[in-house]
Amino acid sequence: MTANEDQEMELEALRSIYEGDDCFKELSPVSFQYRIGDHKDPKAFLLEISWPDTYPETAPRISLDAFFNNRIRPEVKQAINAKLGEQVEANLGTAMMYTLFEWAKENQESLMENHQPAVTAVMQTSSSEMSNLISTSKKKEKKEQLTKSQKRKMTGRTDNKGELPRGWNWVDVVKVKDKTGGKDDD
Repeated sequence: MTANEDQEMELEALRSIYEGDDCFKELSPVSFQYRIGDHKDPKAFLLEISWPDTYPETAPRISLDAFFNNRIRPEVKQAINAKLGEQVEANLGTAMMYTLFEWAKENQESLMENHQPAVTAVMQTSSSEMSNLISTSKKKEKKEQLTKSQKRKMTGRTDNKGELPRGWNWVDVVKVKDKTGGKDDD
């Protein structure tokens, strides 16, 4: 068999094995990604493997340079590459993609044993500092926004100081009393 026939057979096998698997992604017919671990797992990493023209007789290219792996230190990436390189050497000349992905899944803990996940800092504040923070945030409350028409109506009703004239709401009370009839109608 030629290298291209081997690649086509392995590609078909990979597609059938990993169909519906969210961790597997075919970037091109000769380049693949496989996520080892869950998205939220701090020890998860993304393995990217691409085939040269003479694969499987020559080793595939293994990369951990995907953005998903940006939180992993370079020393850990080098260690993972070295251990995967040993697996490649052991399987050289045969279809090895499935073997590499499964080996990486089984050995995720040992591959990432030197990985130190980023620790988020927690700020400690006293109760008096917290009450100061709360009081300053309350002072910054927004004023109610009025439309232009609401502002025009308001200026029509108010005097030069922005206050409503004395007895402004009694006009409506008198009108309602006239329509409904009051005690004076006896």
